[in-house]
Amino acid sequence: MSRKPSIAIVHEWLASYAGSERVVEQMLQVFPQADLFALVDFLPERDRGMLGDRAVRTSFIQRLPFARRYFRAYLPLMPLAVEQWDFSSYDIVLSSSHAVAKGVLTRADQLHISYIHTPIRYAWDLQHEYLRQAGLTRGLKSLLVRPILHYLRLWDRAAADRVDVMIANSRYVARRIQKTYRRQAEVIYPPVDTDRFLPVHPKEDYYVAASRMVPYKRMDLIVNAFREMPGRQLVVIGDGPDFKKVSKLATPNIKIVGYQEGPSLRGYLQRAKALVFAADEDFGILPVEAQACGTPVIALGRGGALETIVDGETGILFADQSVEAILAAVERFESRPLALDANGIRERALRFSAGRFRRELDDFVHREWDCFQSERNVECEASIGGRSD
Repeated sequence: MSRKPSIAIVHEWLASYAGSERVVEQMLQVFPQADLFALVDFLPERDRGMLGDRAVRTSFIQRLPFARRYFRAYLPLMPLAVEQWDFSSYDIVLSSSHAVAKGVLTRADQLHISYIHTPIRYAWDLQHEYLRQAGLTRGLKSLLVRPILHYLRLWDRAAADRVDVMIANSRYVARRIQKTYRRQAEVIYPPVDTDRFLPVHPKEDYYVAASRMVPYKRMDLIVNAFREMPGRQLVVIGDGPDFKKVSKLATPNIKIVGYQEGPSLRGYLQRAKALVFAADEDFGILPVEAQACGTPVIALGRGGALETIVDGETGILFADQSVEAILAAVERFESRPLALDANGIRERALRFSAGRFRRELDDFVHREWDCFQSERNVECEASIGGRSD
């Protein structure tokens, strides 16, 4: 590149240090000169180290009533909010999008690369499941929510056309992007801090389940399965809307420990005999963190788990979200040794390291910018993935 391009990084919201925020953290390390935009910034003080000393440019939603606690309720305003930012002084806009960030407005002489964590799950393929879990299948609230989701789908499909190049966080998400937006996307797996998640020997005699307790994570299924196995110990980590519901299901062999800070969570993963994971995830960073600890994973065989867990080698996959399937998977795990030991399991997890993510993202953005500047000649055009004609 003849000069360093000016870069803006756009993220939906900063409210917790979860998977998409870890992606943003690594983006900021790759492009330390970039400016950061987010609809709202309510990141707890304990997590603000990911930002360094960088200021966050927020939207008008930051200043709306009760936004700190209920900013998600302003979802209908979020498309408008992302369209109000002025990116005219930047060469490249790099969006980290699981909802609306990809909808920012850019000019024809600016390159917009969007890292897609997922098409909006609750508006597209998981709409009916979302409505069931939220108790919105009928009644007045259902009549209000359904048109909002319809509007969001229309806007989201138009917003996808504003992106020049798409990156998917897994092959599973790349297929969903193709289905939803009719676009190709190159896969760059999310970063996992494999340097912090190291094996500990020996393992202890308990299983662990960890997640934010929201309905689609299906923590209740895991707890109900271990209620049927009183001789096996389970440690449950996490908090969220379903915490009370899950806690009420606990029996003496199930220990509910709530939210755990990073070092404590890491310790539980390192010492556990296996992680049990029942969510249908787009990628799933936690199962990779467990494997980096040399800890096998018993997981639902859908979504990103099919790309990170090798059945019979680094863990056990079960076919459906049911208590019976989890029981059978645990029994299989107990009765047959895996092909790989803790060191072999960790070695497989290193494919998803943060260093690998930074290298791949840096190479990708530089290549796309060079192609973009070369007036899209025939050779360059053939190498660009995800652009619409």
